[in-house]
Amino acid sequence: MSFSQLDYCQFLLSSPFNYTQTYFAEHVEGLSHDRINRLLRQLDVQSADLWESVQETIVVDPSGYLAFDDTVLDKRHSFKIECVKSQWSGNEHRTIKGIGVVTCVYVNPKLNQFWAIDYRLFNPDMDGKSKLEHVKEMFQDAIEKKHLPFATVLMDSWYSAREFMLQIAELGKIYYTPVKANRLVAEHRGQHAYQRVDTLDWTEEELEKGKRVRLNDFPNNHKVQLFQVTVLPGRTELVVTNDLSQEDARKVRQECKMRWKIEEFHREIKQLTGIEACQCRKEKIQRNHIGCAMLVWARLKNLAYQLKRNVYDLWKSQYDQLLTGLLQNPVVSFA
Repeated sequence: MSFSQLDYCQFLLSSPFNYTQTYFAEHVEGLSHDRINRLLRQLDVQSADLWESVQETIVVDPSGYLAFDDTVLDKRHSFKIECVKSQWSGNEHRTIKGIGVVTCVYVNPKLNQFWAIDYRLFNPDMDGKSKLEHVKEMFQDAIEKKHLPFATVLMDSWYSAREFMLQIAELGKIYYTPVKANRLVAEHRGQHAYQRVDTLDWTEEELEKGKRVRLNDFPNNHKVQLFQVTVLPGRTELVVTNDLSQEDARKVRQECKMRWKIEEFHREIKQLTGIEACQCRKEKIQRNHIGCAMLVWARLKNLAYQLKRNVYDLWKSQYDQLLTGLLQNPVVSFA
């Protein structure tokens, strides 16, 4: 029998809970674990394949957003997977063992839809690149290779580096990014004007309209508007933007909410594709498995948009007929 990347992606899409090669082989006559393993060692799934799968269906708009973030694929029980390293997990709020994936999502605010368009595996031992360097590469690719129209860049405080923020501004784009509490800013000129951003005093008007500040080590002519934004009950972020015309904290909160689309993507791909489930030790197999999971999510999300359905409901609908059959003719009977 023939066996290809398409078959493996179909398995990831169809399996209800177990994504191991052994489980796959047990359910296809004539297919062995070794054959699946051999295919995954031979494939070369790359981020360009993800873009190829979405570029015909993505709906772009000049007011679009590029959102950047990273996620950790949990491998806390692994001891021998090659690309696993200890790193900070935002979901766990602690350091765990895992595979870091840096992602880029394009958001169309008019349709309230989003598409994953690029990703990078964080493996500095192999390529020597930081997460920020991966983000800068994806940003350049979005402009120079993908030619995507967008107006605004959204990112986590991890990526609010001077060089990247200035690069965005020089290209005429707007950025919104939270900054860490110890970031130095100045409201006034002077040698000793800089202070930690979390020590600033705020008037009622500034809470509503923001305040104009300069970031330490930035050019004097590069000023930003600073806002206090409540993103969740009991959680406030200090957000800066180079859009100096922005004077409405409520609108800034709406801008920041667009960044949660990338968190939505991370949640969906982990829950619906088995992206974290590969147990193979070789980096090449892990990379190809992750790439296939990206393609599966892109297909599932596109179908959900076409059918105007929730992506979770669409995924669960695969098992409706199976459950009906099991209830009528149980394999394991209760009575």
